[in-house]
Amino acid sequence: MKIGVITDCLKMKDLPSALEEAHALGLDGVQIYATLGKFSPDMSEEEKESIKAKLKENHLEVSALCGDMGGCGFHDAKLNPARIERTKRIVDLAKEFGSHVVTTHIGVIPDDPSEPRYQVMLDALTECGLYAKEQGVTLAIETGPEYPKTLYGFLQKTKGGVGVNLDPANLIMIGGSDPADAVHLLAPYIVHTHAKDGINLIKVHPGDVYLAFIEGGKKGEWACTTYQETPLGKGSVPWKRYLQALKDIGYNGYLTIEYEAKGDAKKEIEGAVSFLREQLKEIA
Repeated sequence: MKIGVITDCLKMKDLPSALEEAHALGLDGVQIYATLGKFSPDMSEEEKESIKAKLKENHLEVSALCGDMGGCGFHDAKLNPARIERTKRIVDLAKEFGSHVVTTHIGVIPDDPSEPRYQVMLDALTECGLYAKEQGVTLAIETGPEYPKTLYGFLQKTKGGVGVNLDPANLIMIGGSDPADAVHLLAPYIVHTHAKDGINLIKVHPGDVYLAFIEGGKKGEWACTTYQETPLGKGSVPWKRYLQALKDIGYNGYLTIEYEAKGDAKKEIEGAVSFLREQLKEIA
């Protein structure tokens, strides 16, 4: 398995500096946010070529682009046409940068497929997935807002080009699902993973937490009290079982470090790299 990092988590002044730091850490690749900002489908050809050159100079590949639409994801049929088109342009950008994965949060998949929101989300993801498949890209839904079995049922109804970005900490922190079990359940769809850790503080349905984030305000503040992110190895993720599960299913892709907690990001990410390397040696 390869080790990467989300460039924004390095807290550098700009993307070129983050790429230099990723190289200094000896990483294989990087995941880059690509919905808005300086790295997005709106870049000029000159800007794209400059970043490609910087990636090559630092011997890095793009493990994935992050194409989060934010807010309610794909809950709203009226908003979805614009969000679908933006997602397609991010897929194009991923292809141009040699990446086969675009990760995204899509909102909260209802447990009950008869809920109207379920079909709205399924229609949007099916369209995005079919387009991604044509480009040789997978749109990878990040785990967390729903139980793994709910996500699995949803994925089975798509028509290709839709997969999973498995974040073990999200499963632990919100909803208390076992990430090793999730690996075996979601195995056919896993194309990318995040390396993150944390603990659950209040056991609630994961959808309640994410819907509270979407609403914001007091509910958003409450959502933040239900979990705590930690440095790798300091939370509840069962790393040996989890990594062994990934190995058992033949996963040989990225463990992309995501660190959003308070503290010295550079120090914690350096520690995460060392931790993952040691863990991978133990399952070799």
